[in-house]
Amino acid sequence: MLDLCVLARLRSGEAYGYELAKWLEAAGFGEIKGGTLYPLLNRLERDRLVTTVWRMNDQGPDRKYYRITDRGQSELAAAGEAWSDFASVAESILGKESM
Repeated sequence: MLDLCVLARLRSGEAYGYELAKWLEAAGFGEIKGGTLYPLLNRLERDRLVTTVWRMNDQGPDRKYYRITDRGQSELAAAGEAWSDFASVAESILGKESM
């Protein structure tokens, strides 16, 4: 699910790794370590769900920005539908009282 949440965040615009980590933390995932986030971002890039561009930063090291691709948009839409179906079934089952 973390992959999908990152893609969903990138739907609203590009972001660099630390920015994504802070967004995920604020969204309720808790602290996301670089050892979790950067392999995930590398996998998304390898699968052509995101593209990257390096940008100069006058106040520190250059930053690698991530942007969702059309393929990433399609994957996000399909996975979002699957998640919605799953959540409906799970809620239906969990909402029933024990016999």
